[in-house]
Amino acid sequence: MQAPIVGFIYPDHAAEDDYPLAAATLGAHLPVAHIYGTDLHAVPELLDLGSPEKLRDGAALLAPHRPDAVVWACTSGSFVYGPTGARDQVRALAEVAGVPATSTSLAFADAVHALGLHRVAIAASYPDDVARLFVEFLADAGIEVVSMSSAGIDTAAEVGTLTPAEVLRLAVDNDHPDAEALLIPDTAMHTLAVLPELESTLGKPVLTANQVTIWAGLRLAGAEPVVPGLGTLFAEGRTDVGR
Repeated sequence: MQAPIVGFIYPDHAAEDDYPLAAATLGAHLPVAHIYGTDLHAVPELLDLGSPEKLRDGAALLAPHRPDAVVWACTSGSFVYGPTGARDQVRALAEVAGVPATSTSLAFADAVHALGLHRVAIAASYPDDVARLFVEFLADAGIEVVSMSSAGIDTAAEVGTLTPAEVLRLAVDNDHPDAEALLIPDTAMHTLAVLPELESTLGKPVLTANQVTIWAGLRLAGAEPVVPGLGTLFAEGRTDVGR
């Protein structure tokens, strides 16, 4: 069977090297197209970043790769539109790309459901007002957020400079005993290489932005990857998404 091709529309530059890292592990082709906007975790800027015009540009950049699916690889640039707006966003993206589409925010909700979980903690890099929009987004999907922390980092570029030790500290400091999983949004954060350590340290599933983005894109492309090293989500092979 030919390896799936999943295209990712990624904002600016920060942690896009998580994608070739995953591609090597998965044996998949995961091309990344960049779109650009003001590098701020602020609502007006995020609405602009996820606009139909910018996503259309991203889809055009991916077209030569002939992807089987495309994903808007930005958590805040999708949940900032709200649950209905996020679904409309990917519906429009699918129309211009001509293939199935989703986004990181929708992928987070699908991943939680796929693992059969209900209560989560969030360790967000965003300012508090932006992080709270993610809590509301998850609540609409029937996911209870038992705790939410916001690191208050203003730009994606700064998030991209966090070291593995700093990512681990963010997770440890902001987990909650009642949470069945810890969610770490923001595709600007390097997380794939530290996923095994995150989960072994916390003793529970950890879902990160680039991880769920890649997982959801592969599912849209018809793949059910079960591989070591990319966390519980890639080890389970659950199929009850979309309920």
